[in-house]
Amino acid sequence: MYYVYVLKSQKYKTIKIYIGFTSDLKRRVEQHNSLETKSTRFGIPWKLVYYEAFLNKIDAVQRELQLKTGSGSIGFLKRRIKKSLDTS
Repeated sequence: MYYVYVLKSQKYKTIKIYIGFTSDLKRRVEQHNSLETKSTRFGIPWKLVYYEAFLNKIDAVQRELQLKTGSGSIGFLKRRIKKSLDTS
């Protein structure tokens, strides 16, 4: 199984999210919350707020790229998980 996931930093009052891809979701979230990942070390602690599961690695990688590069895609997702991203 492959996962595309969205993490939300709990450090900031504004919404700071990270989008990633992995085959081991639990381990990857733990890595983000330790200092193992340079790109997310300043936002610790991170909370998993959304994920999608895929049987095919190529499908997951394409979805991750779609969310990272398509402003319409991430905007739709943010509206879809609005309450999960709520900062209050």
